[in-house]
Amino acid sequence: MLQITLIAGARPNFMKIAPLIHAIHDLQNSGHAIKYRLVHTGQHYDHKMSGDFFEQLEIPDPDANLGAGGGSQAEQTAAIMIGFEKELTANRPDVVLVVGDVTSTLACSITAKKLLVPVVHVEGGIRSGDMGMPEEINRIVTDSITDHFFTTSELANDNLKKVGVEDHRIHFVGNTMIDTLLKQKPRFQRPKGGVFDGLDKGDYFVLTLHRPANVDEEAKLKATIEAILAGTGSHPVLFPVHPRTAKILKNLGIKHPRLHYLEPLSYLAFNYLVQHAKGVITDSGGITEEASVMNVPCLTLRDNTERPETIHQGTNELVGTDPDRLKPFLEKILAGDWKQYQGIPMWDGHAAERIVKVLYEIYH
Repeated sequence: MLQITLIAGARPNFMKIAPLIHAIHDLQNSGHAIKYRLVHTGQHYDHKMSGDFFEQLEIPDPDANLGAGGGSQAEQTAAIMIGFEKELTANRPDVVLVVGDVTSTLACSITAKKLLVPVVHVEGGIRSGDMGMPEEINRIVTDSITDHFFTTSELANDNLKKVGVEDHRIHFVGNTMIDTLLKQKPRFQRPKGGVFDGLDKGDYFVLTLHRPANVDEEAKLKATIEAILAGTGSHPVLFPVHPRTAKILKNLGIKHPRLHYLEPLSYLAFNYLVQHAKGVITDSGGITEEASVMNVPCLTLRDNTERPETIHQGTNELVGTDPDRLKPFLEKILAGDWKQYQGIPMWDGHAAERIVKVLYEIYH
């Protein structure tokens, strides 16, 4: 019997884990001896992550919640490691699977390896080259102790080979986040009430901001929002506000008839808005992947990206963090003069099936 422990620490992690759970269930139903245990570290507390959240993704509630939210980076890392050590001691698996690049990914990888449990990393090998990002440190440290890597791009494969990872440990499988997107797309739900009732498809922009470079300085955030409003013509701008950003926005008091602050939305509602947007403006990596596959123009307010395939083959452009650079990109979107999605290899909705098949072959 192959026993896998799946780790998730933040909301996007569950979108990456969900198709793996579905693929494991499919193997179980075909008579294979495989089981999993889903561990939520509690790294990000999100009131939207209720039973409805797991129901939307069609996965069960986690088997364990380590409750390690809050505190500094060091405090959170320590709390996750202490909690996960107890979890592994009580429920030792054959392999621990981590996804992405959050603190939980790093902390659980270290804990598992010190207990001599193999670690596999889904989304291994991606790099931004920016050591000022906590996520970049998490990726590098996790990959330095990972046993097998499941990658989303050829560039990720190359990054791993450059640091001496052998070919047989690298598995180019695609993107489980896109597995979830393609599976759930028919179930996307238009939000009800308020601004949503008057929205026309293709007539609004979606904005998300949460990275320190964009939101920590009040003057910079104000200039960014003003540049977006100046460049989006007569179109509404829908802004689901991250808790980190909400505190700073409250001090700024920016109001505009076309700017609509929203509470965080469910997965199905948010992606409905992205799917039908005129354009997306974001500093999130995952949203650039989803927007690209849905062929929606996307502007990334960052100076670098660990997902260059969304630029070369997707609909994403790297604008930078200077608000003055937004205008020509927004003009192109308004003119309808934007590049089209070219298709990204292996982003076909079957990455999780490939991952679980490889895991079964290696560890069963």
